[in-house]
Amino acid sequence: MNEEIRKKVDDNWKSQVEKEKDHAQEKKEPYHQPTFTIFLSSISMQAMIALGRIENPVTGKKEESKEQSRFLIDTLGIIKEKTKGNLTPEEQTLLDDSLFNLRMMYVEDKEKK
Repeated sequence: MNEEIRKKVDDNWKSQVEKEKDHAQEKKEPYHQPTFTIFLSSISMQAMIALGRIENPVTGKKEESKEQSRFLIDTLGIIKEKTKGNLTPEEQTLLDDSLFNLRMMYVEDKEKK
């Protein structure tokens, strides 16, 4: 993509986000700022849904997808490798604990079958 077009899209994105943030503040509504912790928690929750450990919020049912759970757990593993040395102690603990627990759940489920 042309660098000029990329810059324009980026500037438009930033402008739009600032408008939304200002609008939320004017109306005294919450404006949720994404964080790395929320990102990790989101992927972990998706993996738990795919493992059938918690209900899918869309269907209201527990559903299992071994392939998807493995993919999400492997994705967290990639994130761990690529962020090595760049996380706060709290972020590192969350990532390590989430990855350990999800891997244990995956192995437990495989052993049951």
